Formats: sequence, structure tokens, C-alpha cells
Amino acid sequence: MCGIFGIASRNSRVPVDVLERGTQSLAHRGPDDCGTVLIPDADGEIGFGHRRLAIIDLSPLAHQPMHDPETGNWIIFNGEIYNFRDLRRELEQAGTTFVSHSDTEVLLKAYARWGGTCLPRLRGMFAFALWDAARHSLFLARDPMGIKPLYYAHTDRYFLFASEVRTILGTGLFPRKLDPVGLVNFLSFGSACDPFTPVDGIRTIPAGHSLSWQNGKVHQHRYWDLIGSNLDADCKLSDLQSPLEEAVRLQLVSDVPVGVFLSGGIDSSALVSILARGGVTPSTFSIVFREADFSEAQYSRAVSQTFKTNHHEITVSQSDVLAAIPDAMRAMDLPSIDSVNTFFVSREARAAGIKVALSGLGGDEIFAGYSTFRSVPLLEHFSAAFSKIPAIARAPLASVFSVLTPASDQNCKLAALIRDGRIIHPYFLSRMLFTPAQRDHLLIRPSPASAGAAQRDLLSRADGLDPINRISYLEARSYMLNMLLRDADFMSMSQSLEVRVPLIDHQLAKFVMSLPGAQKMTNGMPKPLLTRALAGSLPPEIVHRPKRGFTLPFERWMRGELRSQIEPVLTEEIAAGPLSGVINPSQA
Repeated sequence: MCGIFGIASRNSRVPVDVLERGTQSLAHRGPDDCGTVLIPDADGEIGFGHRRLAIIDLSPLAHQPMHDPETGNWIIFNGEIYNFRDLRRELEQAGTTFVSHSDTEVLLKAYARWGGTCLPRLRGMFAFALWDAARHSLFLARDPMGIKPLYYAHTDRYFLFASEVRTILGTGLFPRKLDPVGLVNFLSFGSACDPFTPVDGIRTIPAGHSLSWQNGKVHQHRYWDLIGSNLDADCKLSDLQSPLEEAVRLQLVSDVPVGVFLSGGIDSSALVSILARGGVTPSTFSIVFREADFSEAQYSRAVSQTFKTNHHEITVSQSDVLAAIPDAMRAMDLPSIDSVNTFFVSREARAAGIKVALSGLGGDEIFAGYSTFRSVPLLEHFSAAFSKIPAIARAPLASVFSVLTPASDQNCKLAALIRDGRIIHPYFLSRMLFTPAQRDHLLIRPSPASAGAAQRDLLSRADGLDPINRISYLEARSYMLNMLLRDADFMSMSQSLEVRVPLIDHQLAKFVMSLPGAQKMTNGMPKPLLTRALAGSLPPEIVHRPKRGFTLPFERWMRGELRSQIEPVLTEEIAAGPLSGVINPSQA
């Protein structure tokens, strides 16, 4: 796990001070080692910078940027390739020799042998850049599920890429300009939506995509998607048990100890159960609040006792979390409404001595754990019924509905569905913070038409799926990708902590996505596919406990303790800062 940064120039040299400064800006992502290299090319120069968090092959032989003397290629890599030993054996049988024991060198040699077609062979989380010396081309790629980030921007003179947006901005080679689409997405969903960011011209490489830059031209290619063909509706539990157990155990590959974040929910408890059944006794880490209203200690303790883990409780109070908010704000690479939780857990876990942690993130999206899996299909029927009403009548009907029903977030969204059901899909409406009408009151200028481009593309790709799988795809490619994974990355890496997410191993996720949605919803049992695949190993109080996340009383704090800090900053930003001329002061 690392931080990467690079500049490709045309007809000019790479500014050495910019390369060094950009690389150092990622020091928190990789405190163990650093390196830069300037690669000459006939049409310009390429600069690679790398910060390393050493997890696999801790020796200097795994130093990056890494060079392949046989091809002249260079690579910088962020992430882990969990099946690198299998790939190494295959390459060695074909005559490839290795110097290190790192997954980085395996990736470098895999590209040399297979080119871009190596990507579907990789099991892991990754974002990397490779200079292809023979083709005079820069090749970048991001893992299938979008676990690791990779941002890029280009001008007539430079192509820049990095693990974080602020690194690109810090070069001074790219202008700081607010992207209206990124702003609208943030107001709508609490985060920017891939491939957009809040900065005009800075984009993400989408999950499951590669990008090539050559002679100033950029080409993007999708090499993988979560949607696959349907399998036999009579799938046996044993068919799921094998890929589930493989995905979890595969992610134990490491030359440093691996812990497990244990909340006591089904997803994190499933990881512990699978490891225990495989003969592994993991160290587990739980955040325990002193205040009973927020503590889940009874559940994490039950799991630890059942599987006899080496359990660590990190006891904190609400005041501890409140005091951490300024540091959490500084750790943010992109604005998000839901990342302080992740920062706090990561900080405390790193302080407790772990460098790598398994997380149950993604279980709700893949195994249908959210309330959206029940509510959105109903809303789809509701929307379909109202879409038959002439457009001229829907706005008055929505106004009548708003007047006659109690004021609430849910009723406000139902009114929006009546008014704009042909435009707003119920899933995206369910995830919205502000409806389009509320958002337009906040903005001085109308929302750009391209603001919904990412959502329209997802809906188009999910069109042929059954309702449950459609929601699963949308959750994985929107809420999970744009908020949960992004937050987990920049908040954990701010603490030099690697977080792995076995439940969204891309082969496992595609297998589960290919099963009929009806198998994933059963009355009386949450996440039936997952819980049954665990062969009854979880304590009943874990399976049937009320669902809750790691929640904190932010709304109460913002109206109380934090109001005096937040209000002046927002007022200043709207009056004279970047939001001036964008947000309507009378509505903010």
C-alpha cells in the first residue's frame, strides 16, 4: 500500500522540484520508503514518484519506482496483488526470472509478458502507472471494484496523475477551479461521483478501467464490470462457500501481522468465522464507546469469545471523537459527509499496533443488507404508476401531496418522485441529501445537464438486471464506490494503515451478482446467502441483532458544540471564498 505520483511532459522537461514536492505530499501514505525517477523520452520526459508502506517483501529489493532492465519499463504501484505467488509461478514456468519477492515485480513482469491483458488475471486492489518504453506510452490502471483511487489531469504541456487530488493541485501546474458537476453531486449525495471530482478537469480513472497516454492523447478502456451472466437459480450453498472462504484467506498474504476490524455485525463477524474455520486465530480490534447509547461491545465480545480471538478493545468517549474532528478534516482529500468515523477507527487501530486490517466493508452492497433492497423496488412501482400521469398534472399533484402529508425527508422525496419520476430513479432519490428542487434553491445557477451523467450511465448498464441485483449494482457503483471506499482509503492512509475488503473481492462479488436476486432476500433472516454460507457458525444474537453502523451524533453536534466553529467558516466561504457566486446566501 502506497502513494503514487507522476508527470508526463511533452517537448519539455519535468520540473524536478515539483516531482519531489508532489511525492513528499504523499508521505503519510508511505512512511517506510520513497523514490523518484526521471525517464527520458524522445518527445519529452516522464517523472515517477513513490511513497511506500511496506507490507510484502520488506527488503530494499522491493523499492519503487521499479525498473525492468529487459524491457526498459518502469512502474509505480499502490495496492496489493493477493495472487501474486500464483502468477509468479506461471511466469517462472514461462522463463521469467525475478530479483525480489514483491508483488510489484510480478506486476511489472506480467505486463511485459501479457500487456494490458494481464489486468483480468490480477486478484487484488490496485492503482498503478507503467511507462511502456517500447511503445513510448504511459499505461495506468485501477482495480475492478475501485478500492484504490487514481486521479489524473492534463494540459497541453503536462499529463499528471496521483493517488490524491490535492497532490495534483499542489504542483501548481493545474488551475484550482470548482467543477459545477462535482458540486451538484456533493449536494445531492454527500460526495463527488466518479469520474467527476469537485475540481474542474481532474477526473478519476473509473473502477475496472485502464488509461493510456501517448503523444498527448488519452484513451480509456473498460476491462471489467461487475455485471455478468446469470447462473443456475438452484445454486448450492457449497458453491458460494468456496469463493467466499478463498477471498478471505487470500487477503491474509502479508509479511506483517494482519488484524480484523470487528464491530460485531454480520460482515465483520463473517470474516472472523471464516478465518477460525480455516485454523487462523486472528487479532480483532473493536471500538467501544463509554456511552451505552453508542457501544456495541456486547456483540464484538460475543464473536471474540465464540472464536477465541486475540481481542483488543479501544475504549473512547464522544468527546474523544469530537476532539479528533479537526485532524479528520485535515486528512480529507475530497469532501465527504461520512468519513470522520473511518478516520477515528483507523487512527485508534494504528495506535494499537496494526498495519493491515481486514474490514467487512461491502457486505451490505453485495449481500443485500441495506433497507434500500426492500424500499426501492416498492418505490419503482410507485414511480411507474405516477409516470402514466401527464407531465402537466404531476407538479400540482406533488404540491398537493406536500401540503397534505406531514413534513419529513421521506415525504419530500416522495413528492419529488411524483414530480420528476421519469428523471429521478428511486434508488438515487433514496440516497439523496437534497432533492433537485431543494438543491436548486441553494444554487445561484441551474444545475448543469451533465450533473446526472454518471447516474444515467449506471442505470443504463443495470437495466437488464432483476430489482435486487439492480440495487446491488447501483449501491456498489455509487454509494460504496464514491463514499465508503474513498473514505476508507484516504482516512486509513492518513494513518499509514492498509485496509483490505475481502467481501468485495471482484471474483466473489461477480459470482454473487450473477445469482438471482430472489435468493438474497428472505423474510426473517438478514443477508441469507452470507449467513447460510457460514454454516451456522455465527452466534444467533449476531445474526438477528438490530442493524446499526458505526454512528455518531453529528447532527446534534453541528446544532450544538460545533455550530460556533462551522457557521463562521460557511458564511465566509459563501460570501468571499470558492463558494461565492455559487451558493445562494439567503438559502444556505
